Amino acid sequence: MTTIEFQAAVFRAPNTPLTVETVSIPATPPPGEVLVRLKASGLCHSDLHVIVGEWDGIPTPTILGHEGAGVVEAVGDGVTDLDVGDHVVLTWTPSCGRCRYCVSGRPVLCDRAAEHSANHVSFDGGTRVTSADGEPVYSFAGLGTFGEYAVLPRSAAVAVDRAAPFEQSALVGCAVTTGIGAVVNTAAVRPTDTVLVIGCGGVGLNAVQGARLVGARRIIAADISDQKLEQARAFGAHEVINTTTEDLGERIAQITDGRGVEVAVEAIGLPQTIEAAYGVLARGGRAIVAGQVADGVRVSIDPFVMSDQELSLVGSNYGSSRPDIDFPNLVDHYLHRRIDLDSLVTGVIGLDEINDGFEEMKHGKGIRTVVAY
Repeated sequence: MTTIEFQAAVFRAPNTPLTVETVSIPATPPPGEVLVRLKASGLCHSDLHVIVGEWDGIPTPTILGHEGAGVVEAVGDGVTDLDVGDHVVLTWTPSCGRCRYCVSGRPVLCDRAAEHSANHVSFDGGTRVTSADGEPVYSFAGLGTFGEYAVLPRSAAVAVDRAAPFEQSALVGCAVTTGIGAVVNTAAVRPTDTVLVIGCGGVGLNAVQGARLVGARRIIAADISDQKLEQARAFGAHEVINTTTEDLGERIAQITDGRGVEVAVEAIGLPQTIEAAYGVLARGGRAIVAGQVADGVRVSIDPFVMSDQELSLVGSNYGSSRPDIDFPNLVDHYLHRRIDLDSLVTGVIGLDEINDGFEEMKHGKGIRTVVAY
């Protein structure tokens, strides 16, 4: 079998640097799969959760990365709707198209994705990458975008307009879809709604511009960083709250004349901010949990208040998206200047700089650092 050797950033143990290694992958993908040459991959907090040991059960060695874009280099037998040369954004919830979730329009909950991609293997339960020593190498979320190549199920690669730069379109594979989708799909925000976004990182800023995209009546952003709050204003926030100097509940009551917000999006993944989002809802309001928490985190809510005021605490996985529809649509929004992806990319690095990129993330620097191949 002909293989391709390439460079990848490999996770081997928590709290140790990723190692850039030479690995190999089949040059001819199996039936129903595609070979993608990665062009860009964003650094995400989900990868950092793994690196610092906050998520248990990650097999090793694993190529991390799950937010990527590239070019189709080969297609396996049976793949008829993607061609060599297509520009694609990768999705970490490849769908089977046949399970009850897929046929009901909720492909991010696909049975096969939950069974295989969530365990960092392909649909047949195997891996596609091999180390220089011949050991199997897992691909994080079934993708492994911190490498120059990936072999994926056909449904993990979504064709998008070739006019979009790879560094920007890569972010559609996670942060953009997660944030905008939490507002547009999960919360179904209406023009009459006031929306609060807690946390102004990559996901939160996209939640802000998602609220702007659908014409939310008022958009409020909360964070502990004045710099991030200024970024939130640039993305469409009407009001900002620095929670180190202002009480969130009091400020929300002041802004809304004591009513509260119809939608609160939590985009950090901390128990106190999830509870805070729920605590400032208006009657009938919806708190959307889009942030990813560390293993074992729990929150406390009052179920009487929930029922009495008809409040909702809702999880949002990948912005409740339909990647085959939403990815091209979001790229189209970008190309027509309805959403801003350029300002999200605050650093472009090479693969050999990836550990430095995560160190900067730990200190809250920038919005999104992108590895360009």
